Amino acid sequence: MPLTRNDVAAIADYARIALDDDELTAMCDYMNEAVDLLEPILEYELGAIEPTYHPIGGLSNVMSADEVDSDVRALSLDDALKNAGAREGRNFRVPSILGDDGGDR
Repeated sequence: MPLTRNDVAAIADYARIALDDDELTAMCDYMNEAVDLLEPILEYELGAIEPTYHPIGGLSNVMSADEVDSDVRALSLDDALKNAGAREGRNFRVPSILGDDGGDR
């Protein structure tokens, strides 16, 4: 079922895109061509296929553990923090951007 001018006008309005009459006609043609390109997908029997909601499936954490590589030269904590404007223990101390008290966190 092709998109009508009213369909495209509603999509443009939702996206806050102003289209004049010529642009609406061109966009209608363009969007219908795009939909037609997807037509071959309908030839496949997909009823028994489980939907994939995320490309990495059920993985919950794909990060590796933080480990010091002995082949890589790393800064000491003091060297890393020596030019800090302020520090608190092992951390940089920066102004808070959250909250109402305006203090450092």
